[in-house]
Amino acid sequence: MPYPTPIYIIEERLLRRNLQLIADVARKADVEIILAFKAFALWKTFPIFREYINSTTASSLSEARLAYEEFGHKAHTYSPAYTDGEFDDIVNCSSHLTFNSLSQYERLHGRVGGRASVGLRVNPEYSEVGTMLYNPCAPGTRFGVTADKLPARLPADVEGFHCHCHCESGADVLERTLVHIEQKFARWFPQLKWLNLGGGHLMTRKDYDVPHLINILKGLHSRYPWLKIILEPGSAFAWQTGPLVSHVVDVVEDKGIKTAILDVSFTCHMPDCLEMPYMPEVRGAQEGEGERSYRLGGNSCLSGDFMGMWQFDHELEVGEEVIFEDMIHYTTVKTNTFNGITHPAIGMLHLDGTLEILRRFGYEDYKNRMD
Repeated sequence: MPYPTPIYIIEERLLRRNLQLIADVARKADVEIILAFKAFALWKTFPIFREYINSTTASSLSEARLAYEEFGHKAHTYSPAYTDGEFDDIVNCSSHLTFNSLSQYERLHGRVGGRASVGLRVNPEYSEVGTMLYNPCAPGTRFGVTADKLPARLPADVEGFHCHCHCESGADVLERTLVHIEQKFARWFPQLKWLNLGGGHLMTRKDYDVPHLINILKGLHSRYPWLKIILEPGSAFAWQTGPLVSHVVDVVEDKGIKTAILDVSFTCHMPDCLEMPYMPEVRGAQEGEGERSYRLGGNSCLSGDFMGMWQFDHELEVGEEVIFEDMIHYTTVKTNTFNGITHPAIGMLHLDGTLEILRRFGYEDYKNRMD
């Protein structure tokens, strides 16, 4: 089928598969699972999401407004630092509002005025996230309050704790993490109404032990039956729901290294490939060097805008597709306009096989960001 390129293609069938699994976990475990916009915020898909979930989580005024205005429900909002000028608008768009520190709570909680349920982010000082860039509990972290800083009696309007320790983690990691959370903070649970276990629960991954997750959450309920348990994964909703389709625009060679230059940029469209680094699968290719190996290069001026090496079963030619798998979560919300490079279009492959173009980008999008 003809379509603009480059393009992110979300497959409705795969999205609904993930949503159904998440909805089943929420029902069986008697928890609330909500969408974290930091990983996926394509609001034109929200009508599908609303068939399966009721709420979302935000980290800024823009995300909170998106929840309220486009998802149709106030957000569970957390930010490391609420700014004075935005705070009242954030409260108006939030059902739950979590403070990162006691100092922010003391300065701002009086302005909530009962419009949202107030919580504190806590730090159990334990996380199994190996990459420090993504470890929210690393020594010196700016996230959350440790147990030694909490008063024996919480302020009267604090109704919940928010704890985020995971990144694309399994149920076994949650099980071990809960031991530390309970050891550190269970003494305050009788004073609370809800416990938000944050994101990073990759329950839609093929090897994820979903029954074990359900049993863990049921066990948590049995120990603290008055607590509403909330999970807010991002990646799990859009995990393996579609690719980024690009094309080869040139092939260059230097010192024996062939680079296929594409009409996408890693720094603009796939920044996790450079930041983490995250290595997506490339359809029809294998990572590594061989007879027909290519470095995959982006079309920006950044020298390091490349990924690879990748082995193909044929010589790459100008005009042919290079498809990056699983490019919907995080990637679509992290794109930027460095070099004025045009964003990939966004399409939805519907159940009947039709491809709907949800958004095209052009010069006006770049220009308006400079206003």
